[in-house]
Amino acid sequence: MPAPHWIEKLRQHWKVDTIWQVLIILTVFACTGFTIYFLKRPLLGLIAGEKGKTIFAGILYYLLILPVYNAILLTYGFLFGQFKFFWAFEKRLFSKMFVRAKK
Repeated sequence: MPAPHWIEKLRQHWKVDTIWQVLIILTVFACTGFTIYFLKRPLLGLIAGEKGKTIFAGILYYLLILPVYNAILLTYGFLFGQFKFFWAFEKRLFSKMFVRAKK
């Protein structure tokens, strides 16, 4: 049975060899998302303390979540044997985020 079209498109876009790698990569993204979801309340509790959710805590959370998300993504990538893919993914992401305007 051939793979669904969207999985094949992801395989080609991500330049990975097998459909299994695509499924593992999607699993890593899912695990990372769930981990961040479950860490949100304790992180906000550390930031805001007894005050609860404040605007300052929310802003600080969103500033801190990017490096935490990326570290967790690389950790899961390593655990699932796809560190090389996620390291390249991170480098591409940050190069796009911090690219300077060409003159």
